[in-house]
Amino acid sequence: MPKPRAIASLLVLFSLVCAGPAQAEEIIVSAAASLTNAFTTVKQRFEAAHPGATVVLNFGAAGALLRQLESGAPVDVFVSADQKFMDEGVAKNLIDPATRRDFARNIMVVVVPPDAKTSPADLKALAAPGIRRIALGNPDTTPLGRDARALFQAAGLWPAVQDKIIYGETVRQVLDYAVRGEVDAAFVFATDAMQAGPKVRVAFQVQGAPSFLYPVAVTRMSKKLAARTFVDYLNGPEGQATLRGFGFLKP
Repeated sequence: MPKPRAIASLLVLFSLVCAGPAQAEEIIVSAAASLTNAFTTVKQRFEAAHPGATVVLNFGAAGALLRQLESGAPVDVFVSADQKFMDEGVAKNLIDPATRRDFARNIMVVVVPPDAKTSPADLKALAAPGIRRIALGNPDTTPLGRDARALFQAAGLWPAVQDKIIYGETVRQVLDYAVRGEVDAAFVFATDAMQAGPKVRVAFQVQGAPSFLYPVAVTRMSKKLAARTFVDYLNGPEGQATLRGFGFLKP
């Protein structure tokens, strides 16, 4: 008959086996809205490669997501569409800078509805009378909206276009305005235009616009191993291949 100590050891081993993966964790990833399609697929593939890990996605304008984090929202991974909001998160001690990595790049384009009669060729053309409504992300919370406004101002065109602007809270909302034909032109990322397919037409790539370098980092509040594993996965071969498939460029 087995000794009591042996029986106890077997019971402990059995309980560990039945408990499932030791690293089973749920992580919340707050990511810029332009990553919606790509990250939905990244989540599926990451979870398949890491049994027991669950990713909860929270999309929005990068600035708005940072405000949520600052207000105490339970976020494990923060992903911005530019460096400014990540820098701000580091400065406010919300981000673990040791985990910060640039993982993708994007560019700014102007799209029009597919049946648009007028297709502007550059920023100056947007000031013409034939263009009545221009969709733009909120400059206070969206990197693309902020930089597009700065380009208009640098070109001396802002006074001619500011009354035409219709603001969206995210780049996806801006894209929807163009898809529904509610505006004559819209500023979006190249990846958004790619995902929209024939629902919009790219009028031009904005000359002089910076490319948008996307950073990812684990938040200060997160102690979860899966958060760091997710950042590594995003920068690894499989994560990068997924992003390329959705039109994102190498950082």
